[in-house]
Amino acid sequence: MKEKKWGRSLLLILGFTLYFIANEPQSAYAMHIMEGFLPVGWAIFWWAVFVPFFILGLRALSKITKETPELKLMLGLAGAFTFVLSALKIPSVTGSSSHPTGTGLGAVMFGPLPMSVLGSIVLLFQAVLLAHGGLTTLGANAFSMAVAGPIVGYAVYRTLMKSTGKQKLAIFTAAALADLSTYVVTSAQLALAFPAESGGIFASFSKFASIFAFTQIPLAISEGLLTVLIWNWLQSYSSHELSLLQRKMKGVRE
Repeated sequence: MKEKKWGRSLLLILGFTLYFIANEPQSAYAMHIMEGFLPVGWAIFWWAVFVPFFILGLRALSKITKETPELKLMLGLAGAFTFVLSALKIPSVTGSSSHPTGTGLGAVMFGPLPMSVLGSIVLLFQAVLLAHGGLTTLGANAFSMAVAGPIVGYAVYRTLMKSTGKQKLAIFTAAALADLSTYVVTSAQLALAFPAESGGIFASFSKFASIFAFTQIPLAISEGLLTVLIWNWLQSYSSHELSLLQRKMKGVRE
């Protein structure tokens, strides 16, 4: 009975989300840093920075699935949550877009390294199937969304849990800041590749970050609230797996 309720709830959430994606207005700029937008040198640089995190993430995922195969469904949920949220795109700066990232939930559940793999797989599928981002810019997009965001989110979650012990507050803040930090890094990537003629990198960063802020701050708050709702849903319908996951993560930290 519990499994049927869990399945119905999941289908309901995914159904509504897919409906909104299918009926969302499209735009030529509705994507992550798009294909061919970065100079070749910077595209290669961000690939080189991202790959070590991806390799470490593969090792972390392999360990999780071997030691606790019961958590495969939770891994799938974290990946699906990231895919669905990051596909909800709002056009922003030319050549990029604002959207939720969905990586905070997986970072809280499994730590930042597994999200480097799950997030990059999400970005690959979006680039190939939805024209959301590109293959040459996948390294840059993956570093900002699948590496930097989860690291910040996980660090914030651990810090707030130690200092306040309030889990819902920690989850909300972690998800919101994982989202915001992704766009801080994206702004830095664009500023490095396209410094302003007057003011250089700093002026360019200020321009990109300020434009992103109009859409990204409300989105980050919304993502934090949604992540808390999903966490409450997991506690209601998948409490055994969630308890197993928290015990495992506690053992890893110790």
